Amino acid sequence: MNSDARSRNTLGGATSPYLRQHADNPVHWHQWGPDALAWAAERDVPILLSIGYSACHWCHVMAHESFEDEATAAVMNENFVCIKVDREERPDLDAIYMNATVATTGHGGWPMTCFLTTTGEPFYCGTYYPQTPRGGMPSFAQLLEAITETWRERRDDVQRASASITAELRTGAAGVPAGAAPPDADLLGAAVATVLRDEDTERGGFGGAPKFPPSALLEGMLRGYERTGDGAVLAAVERTASAMARGGIYDQLGGGFARYSVDAEWVVPHFEKMLYDNAQLLRVYAHLGRRTGTPLALRVAAETAEFILRELRTATGCFASALDADTEGVEGLTYAWTPDQLVEVLGFEDGIWAAGLLAVSSAGTFEAGTSVLQLPADPDDPERWESVRTRLFRARSGRPQPGRDDKVVTAWNGLAVTALAEAGAGLGRPDWIAAAADCARYLLDEHLVDGRLRRASLGGVVGDAAGVLDDHAALATGLLTLHQATGELEWLTRAQEVVELALAHFADPDEPGCWFDTADDAERLIARPRDPFDGATPSGASSVAEALLAAAALSEPELSSRYALAAANTLDRGAPLLARVARSAGHWLAVAEASLRGPLQVAVSTTDPRSELLAVARRAAPGGSVVIGGTPGSVPLLVDRPPVDGADAAYVCRGVVCDRPVTGAEELADVLSG
Repeated sequence: MNSDARSRNTLGGATSPYLRQHADNPVHWHQWGPDALAWAAERDVPILLSIGYSACHWCHVMAHESFEDEATAAVMNENFVCIKVDREERPDLDAIYMNATVATTGHGGWPMTCFLTTTGEPFYCGTYYPQTPRGGMPSFAQLLEAITETWRERRDDVQRASASITAELRTGAAGVPAGAAPPDADLLGAAVATVLRDEDTERGGFGGAPKFPPSALLEGMLRGYERTGDGAVLAAVERTASAMARGGIYDQLGGGFARYSVDAEWVVPHFEKMLYDNAQLLRVYAHLGRRTGTPLALRVAAETAEFILRELRTATGCFASALDADTEGVEGLTYAWTPDQLVEVLGFEDGIWAAGLLAVSSAGTFEAGTSVLQLPADPDDPERWESVRTRLFRARSGRPQPGRDDKVVTAWNGLAVTALAEAGAGLGRPDWIAAAADCARYLLDEHLVDGRLRRASLGGVVGDAAGVLDDHAALATGLLTLHQATGELEWLTRAQEVVELALAHFADPDEPGCWFDTADDAERLIARPRDPFDGATPSGASSVAEALLAAAALSEPELSSRYALAAANTLDRGAPLLARVARSAGHWLAVAEASLRGPLQVAVSTTDPRSELLAVARRAAPGGSVVIGGTPGSVPLLVDRPPVDGADAAYVCRGVVCDRPVTGAEELADVLSG
């Protein structure tokens, strides 16, 4: 690339909507790559790395204040090579430089602003910087001036800082030591007890504001309740699930959850809606609904699935990453209401009734006298509520709508495939299973390129970013869930292909059970990241443990043994996390609970896809169980498992120990509840 081409903004051809949002900035933004780093070395200027994502409110604020400003852009262009990264497209870069930001400032977040040497080593990191100084924080222009002066006049200080930070990053990328013993019942019980000590028993959730949906943690706790029957654990799950479902973090009109609540009561959300949150929460509420029969959980599961299918499904059959927090630059514009607006849409009587039902007052719960809709109690007139909800949703649809990030991320769509297929099978919704299959086919057809998995696509065009560990793990788990939901062998075969890719390219050959988040032949960065902690999404390591555990139960013996060993080694590495930081190990908890049961396997030998025995198995089996139905020998788990005396038969095994076949639906339900 010649110097003229490099002295301009090059984001117009990006496959990330977030990067395209900055294509018209006067900043000469580049995408991350060897050309940009070489350009910095050639000019002998530092790299200004800005990392964010499309639904990030403060990313948009900083862009408007600084990146759209001609004077600021001129300073950036003169003194830096400016690189813009979408954290959702390049989680490897995000992980490395977020670790650097936290290490040097004590906190992190987005937008992330890092200054790097020409070889990519960070020497100064931060997050949002305002246009003018405030609260002890320098303006972005002041920061640029200081960094430029330091680079020119005190290069030795830059080199010392970058070497120190890089050394710390490489030390932090070491593998997690194996636990003294595999996760057992005592360890899992202690982990849950630790979590319960942090529960906000009055308002639901764990810890204080801001509150994020603890999706994986709730799933792990629910599985623990199924194993132990501990009512205190179920009560904690139900308190949090109910508080979220009735709060403003849940969209009472359109379904689906926002990213988090800014307050401890779940009233006012940060309004972006992420695919990964809603996929995981669909799984939790569907599981809770089939386990307890709670109408609230069943309703929220159905509405969340409908939200995903209605609002996030793209023309490819897969799902968009997010809906923005802002609408036309205003947070909450689409979603907030006043009492007068309710009356305007519904008429006086219904408007006043709805205001009381939905906690909308003249004082407001949000900004400028507006309120976020809540549903503190079920309506006393369900038919009236359904009419009100329909009319309000129709009116809201006529308002300006938030932007949508149409990027299809492999890992998050894998979560969606799992949730839709699992919930569809458990709740009798074949349409959800069909939607999951459509998405899975697209990922296999388009995101697998020359035998390797890519991270994301946009509008059917796959990006260059390589798939990371959680892409492989989440996709494999989704395919294995589809195999169970449909009984079709193809999904198992394709899942095994993806599992083999993960084993070949991400497993640490020197430390069994440890995993890298990037492939062995991926771009060489200043450190090879591996983060075992579960966050907003499950870690790659806990995700691959889930995939391996299910693959071991579903595969033929030779593969099964290899997958089972890899799963056991991986869970051994998760044991210290459960012992020390249980709230950051929610998905580890869920997978360990499944492993402790064997996992439980239910193979229903039947020629009828609508078999009552199979329906009972799917509805009654504990979370993390493997459940499949089909004709004898049609899939590995049904080899040598015929019907009994001409009747459908369920073969129930716990690990390698199997019960006698069961032919009665009530008996099977009793067996699975034991």
